[in-house]
Amino acid sequence: MASLFHQVECIECGHTRKAELFPGICPQCSSPWLNAKYDLSTLQEDWPEVVSRRPTNLWRYRELLPFTENAHIISMGEGWTPLTRAEGLEKALGQSEIWIKDERQQPTGSFKDRQAAIAISALVTEEIGELVLASTGNAAAAYAAFCARAGIKLWVFLTSMVPAEKMRELALYGAEVVKITGTYDQAKKIAADFAARRGIYYDKGAKAIPNKESMKTVAFEIVEQLGWTSPDWYIQAVSGGLGPLGVLKGFEELYEAGIIDKIPKIGSVQVDGCAPMVNAWEQGLDEAAPVVPDTLITVLSTGDPGAAYKILKQACDEYGGTMISVSDGDAFRAMRSVARTEGFSVEPAASVAFAGLEKLVDGGFIHPDETIVVNCSGHTFSAEKHALEDQYFVALEMRPNLEIKNPEGLAAALAQLDEQVTSIVIIDDNPRDSRLIRRLMQRYKRYRIFEAHNGPDGIDLVRQRRPELVVLDLTIPGMDGFTILEELKKDKRTREIPVMIVSGLDLSPDQQAFLEEKAESILLKGSFSGKELIRSVAEMIGDEMEPLEVKLSITPKATFEETMETEFGDDDRLKILVIDDNIWDTRLMRRLLESKHRYDVIEAANAKQAWKVMQQHKPDLIILDLILPDEQGEEILMKLREENIIEDIPVIIVSNKDIGPDNRANLSSHADSIWSKSTLDRSSLLAHVEDVLTD
Repeated sequence: MASLFHQVECIECGHTRKAELFPGICPQCSSPWLNAKYDLSTLQEDWPEVVSRRPTNLWRYRELLPFTENAHIISMGEGWTPLTRAEGLEKALGQSEIWIKDERQQPTGSFKDRQAAIAISALVTEEIGELVLASTGNAAAAYAAFCARAGIKLWVFLTSMVPAEKMRELALYGAEVVKITGTYDQAKKIAADFAARRGIYYDKGAKAIPNKESMKTVAFEIVEQLGWTSPDWYIQAVSGGLGPLGVLKGFEELYEAGIIDKIPKIGSVQVDGCAPMVNAWEQGLDEAAPVVPDTLITVLSTGDPGAAYKILKQACDEYGGTMISVSDGDAFRAMRSVARTEGFSVEPAASVAFAGLEKLVDGGFIHPDETIVVNCSGHTFSAEKHALEDQYFVALEMRPNLEIKNPEGLAAALAQLDEQVTSIVIIDDNPRDSRLIRRLMQRYKRYRIFEAHNGPDGIDLVRQRRPELVVLDLTIPGMDGFTILEELKKDKRTREIPVMIVSGLDLSPDQQAFLEEKAESILLKGSFSGKELIRSVAEMIGDEMEPLEVKLSITPKATFEETMETEFGDDDRLKILVIDDNIWDTRLMRRLLESKHRYDVIEAANAKQAWKVMQQHKPDLIILDLILPDEQGEEILMKLREENIIEDIPVIIVSNKDIGPDNRANLSSHADSIWSKSTLDRSSLLAHVEDVLTD
């Protein structure tokens, strides 16, 4: 039976016109948001049975796809991906039925292969031989592969956040890759302008009929694989919204045709750093305001969803469903959980959907007896693992353009890799001390250094990271270094990890004996040089000691801070004190501020540490969170303004605390500005910091 595609309808004004694959814009209202319409009244009653006898690919649903009999199909075996029961997740979340739609099994490893198959087939059918695409990564890989197969020249516009490995993959397919230093929305604008100037077809994403129609096949397959029944929930990570838009349309068409008796609730999940739909949904708005993306999960970095939000909101209002966001960290934890629970290695974007599932269940949105399908949108590749795991938790710089042409080059590459995978955890409540130790070690080699400023966080970090070495201070409030050391040594997961004590505490004979039994090395602040510290570290992790290119002090009795400051010579840099007990937020803030190489960041995880730092070093600027474990940020701010010495220090508030109008007015009279973490634009904050410090 031929396709039932017979009209194009404008989503905005409802105007209809004859069926076309690339109809442009609506002639009535000029909207680019158009839908393909099918004459469902003529769909044969036994269509499910007919479909079941066809080859298992997405083309089995050809009556509801926008193609004629003479269409030129470009296929790589896409579609009909497994629908796998997730029994481990069911037990973990207390749900009766969870299914994973495993889109990792597509030709290039993501659900975007459906889009590429339909879109490129449409281009070939219409004899279009050149294409411009803006992408966050997955669509680019799929399009590059299908364009290569179809002989279509492809121009891909990517942001600089897309991993270099993925860019090289595209070039391997023969695509012309253009890297844009900016946001994805800016890349789309430049790509559209480029296509217009050259008269090349530009892929319009969710607005293009072939693209949206391709995603319907996810819904068709789910319903068929569930015995021609509909699930209660469909959950997917969302960037621009193409995926859930198409899947929703597929469910709606099956419902209209009388094949299913309900349309599932759609759970759209975004990342906190790029959640324009969620922001609008939570405020009950009909339109989503654009945002500047601030996430390491670049595949989900569409800041302006346009009409896609309006369509998905209408679906949530009519059928149920919701929109939520999760953090990059939540996604990383979900990635590990799904791998360890179900044996699925998933891409960061897919892990956002699983993090969203957990949040929806915990929030009571999903009932225990409801059937859930989660779109596992793609496989995790090595580049994306680095983008999320290494970059979110560590600022790991990769040396570019390392060529391996001979054994010596290979040895150099392996040596570099060895450095970059060698990890060290520093547990010290004094952020200045831990920072100085970290910078000294990283000037010697490119070790991955993780920091914790209290006992529980330190122990948890060591358990997660399993580093080659732990550097531990003894005088830590709450849980001191002796207790931390004892906990690490009695845990079978961490007992073999060597611990180096670096502390200024005067030890009693009993304490000395305890440390000699439990720790591998003891260095007392004020009794060693930086060179001795490096030598001790190298010996303990089995590293070969190399000649030091960095000039290190060898004054044997210099105090710890004097030694370090001599070695780093940062006195000419402006000092910024960040007061925040969230170690990940602090680390991201440090990375942002120190990227300019004009500032030194001092960290304080609580009010007590902050006052201690301010007594020792007057900062040039304070960035203050309002939610702290021992004292409210408002109290710190008031005390700052009462102190004669530090009353003139500018203060920028960066917090997730819900600030009422009266409190905001009071804070504004004492602080230079107030920023919300949930909507923070890093580049704007950095520009503001520079303005404040140059006034």
